Amino acid sequence: MEGQFNEKGRYVVENVTHDDRTYSTLMHLSILAHSLLPVIAFAIPLVMWLVKKDESAYIDDHGREAVNFQISLGLYNIIASILIFVLIGIPLLIALQIFSIVVMIFAAMAANRGELYRYPVTIRFLND
Repeated sequence: MEGQFNEKGRYVVENVTHDDRTYSTLMHLSILAHSLLPVIAFAIPLVMWLVKKDESAYIDDHGREAVNFQISLGLYNIIASILIFVLIGIPLLIALQIFSIVVMIFAAMAANRGELYRYPVTIRFLND
């Protein structure tokens, strides 16, 4: 993917189609379903990514990042759930929900602008 860094130090991909930006944005927004049904929230970006990853390097990058974040978020939620027994789990679960919504919005906005985005504290299970 050819592009350049903008004034904020973010990599902007050149010649990204509107459809690719929209599709990538929707993959990130699917994280909103995580608080309702985590398994479905994981499946949505995974299926979207698998369907289109070979058609666009831009979608491939954003899809891989969204799926990595969903896997990481699931692990963090499991850990926080276990920590409920030592009373720190409930605040951690609340913080994880707020955090996931905030970074999901950042990722969706970046995808819509044609920028690549990396979720913080995400374990990179799926690599290039």
